[in-house]
Amino acid sequence: MSAKVYRIPVRTAGDRTAPAFLDGTRAGTDAHARALATAARIVGDQLEGARGPLPAVTPAMLERLLDLDVAPGEGEGLAATLELVGDRIVRNSVAVAHPMCSAHLHCPPLVSSLAAEAVIAATNQSLDSWDQAPAATHLERRMIGWLGELYGLGERADGVFTSGGTQSNLMGLLLARDHAAARLGCSISRDGVTDAVRRLRIVASSTAHFSVVKSARILGLGDRAVVGIAPGEDGRLDPARVEEVMRGLAAESLIPMAIVATAGTTDLGAIDPLEPLAAIARRHGAWLHVDAAVGGALALSAREGARLDGIAAADSITVDFHKLWFQSISCGAFLVRDAASLQPALFHADYLNPETDEGDEGLPNLVDKSLQTTRRFDALKLFVSLRAHGRDFLGRAVEATIDLAAEAARLIDADPELELARPASLNTVLFRHVPRSPVSDAELDRINEEVRLALLHTGAAVIGRTRLDGRVHLKVTLMNPTTGHDDLRELLARITAAGAAVARSAA
Repeated sequence: MSAKVYRIPVRTAGDRTAPAFLDGTRAGTDAHARALATAARIVGDQLEGARGPLPAVTPAMLERLLDLDVAPGEGEGLAATLELVGDRIVRNSVAVAHPMCSAHLHCPPLVSSLAAEAVIAATNQSLDSWDQAPAATHLERRMIGWLGELYGLGERADGVFTSGGTQSNLMGLLLARDHAAARLGCSISRDGVTDAVRRLRIVASSTAHFSVVKSARILGLGDRAVVGIAPGEDGRLDPARVEEVMRGLAAESLIPMAIVATAGTTDLGAIDPLEPLAAIARRHGAWLHVDAAVGGALALSAREGARLDGIAAADSITVDFHKLWFQSISCGAFLVRDAASLQPALFHADYLNPETDEGDEGLPNLVDKSLQTTRRFDALKLFVSLRAHGRDFLGRAVEATIDLAAEAARLIDADPELELARPASLNTVLFRHVPRSPVSDAELDRINEEVRLALLHTGAAVIGRTRLDGRVHLKVTLMNPTTGHDDLRELLARITAAGAAVARSAA
């Protein structure tokens, strides 16, 4: 007796004429094209009609609006579902390309990147084993090779695409930990974190990205392993102070396993002095990891590239393409100067990347050097954008954001109701709204907190807030190279108007 064959219907109840899968048939291809066209129209309709970066919404309003049955037994069809997505989700999403949206390192994506996203999703390649992504594997390797050349890492360089800076920083400190442990005669993979390994320390600026501390926790080293050094007034590490700390650690029988240098801090955009820090790291046998998630894009610019001098001496580098390379989220890379240092990421699974796949004639399985197994073909986005627009175009776009920040700082400094905190370094500017009548520091903090929230909840602007020298500051992050000077003036006018309204309400 033959077994009964069960098949899932290929059409959904709500779209009776449309196949549910991109299955290689003409009907599937046509359904895919119609779905993409519908999605693009819905996004376009919402973005073109947006009067601000965000509607006047609150968390409570969105909680009610999105109180939906997310998994009905019978579907209502793709067209109707996409219309609902447009009306309730896209409409209430931040318009990242709007000139009044300047809170975070959150870029407007290039159309070329979005086109590549469509190819990535439709082909659905997985960058763990060669037999799941043959062409994708080779293109990613080519892109990693080009990035190694861009940063001057040498012929032994290697790397892998990642989800972004947090994952890349974790990988950098993982390699640094295992490198230092091996010098102590310890095998982390075999013995775990021993007493000797607990003597390892990470030296970084106190303004380094918070993922440095999170990585220390994940790696079993704990918060105390991170030795934070206060930067100078310009936000940069002082090499003399770093040298002093390194010697102090050695005097306490502690081992500085890594120096983390930042090329573009989140708030001030400061770039640590890479060449002197590289020399200190070499002198003390420490790993040098450069977090260039933000500033790595300066390498694209003939005008700004020299600010990364010394990065070629790094043992590992973080770079994010979903920041100033204008790629859609997520897209980042982790680079190393010596491919052999990626060994701690290697684990052979018989079903995926057996040892028999290794060697010159074997299959290149990128899972061998990644913390992820299933992984998207994000390298395609960067390739398509560079190939379509050229490296010089992206370099000019980066320069435009830096110029916008300099202009914003000039306008803020000239406004009697605004107080500039520091000169602009990259594309961020920190400042405060200062009422005409004197107020206490605590009251000034409260006013600036409320200014940001008032702009956010009315949809007038999306700006950032942070603390500098213990005090609350507002922050604008200029990520859109098409923003004009009139847009900057309008943004600052909205901020001062909100500040005046908050001050009046407190009077």
